[in-house]
Amino acid sequence: MQKEGIGNSHKIILVSAFEPFNGDDINPTQQILEQLPDNIDDCSIVKVLLPVEFMKAPEMLKDEYDRLSPSAVIMLGQAGGRNAITPETTAVNLMNASIPDNAGFKPVELPIIDNGPETLKSTLPADAIVGAINKSGLTAKLSNDAGRYVCNNVFYYMAYNVENKVPTGFIHVPFIKEQGHENLPFMEFENLYKGIVIAIKAVINELNQ
Repeated sequence: MQKEGIGNSHKIILVSAFEPFNGDDINPTQQILEQLPDNIDDCSIVKVLLPVEFMKAPEMLKDEYDRLSPSAVIMLGQAGGRNAITPETTAVNLMNASIPDNAGFKPVELPIIDNGPETLKSTLPADAIVGAINKSGLTAKLSNDAGRYVCNNVFYYMAYNVENKVPTGFIHVPFIKEQGHENLPFMEFENLYKGIVIAIKAVINELNQ
């Protein structure tokens, strides 16, 4: 029987987000993480803020996973230029950065896991997440490409290490207006936040079925 984590009798949902990067002062996923309540639908929400670093972020999240034995892992990241909340379907075993990470590392065509599978799939209920968000009047759609930057890196590393034990996957969000990226799509922060809460509730609903 799977542990529910550090003595709690109810489910734990591990949610991660990232610090700002690439010269921005804001990462909307960090703001979402900071505002999430400690409990949603009788599940504990445990939050971890990750550095935008290829080497450090995956290990930090894996350490939290090992410590907590959560019932699900939901990773959040920013995908500037998108106009919807986008659950990712697929992680790729490749690091290929167009810009350095926050530690100055800029990998080119490197595997995340030596001899690992070329791709790994999300095990979150992605279709249910998209449906629930769209039903609320917000915009969501599936994405089959998580990029090759730190988001994909963390997604692949966790999918590889969790090995389908619990629902695990990644959700990208657009810019918010306050970031000041003119002429690029954005969503209002309150809508992003609402959408991610809906996504978490969809995952919990799947766990309860």
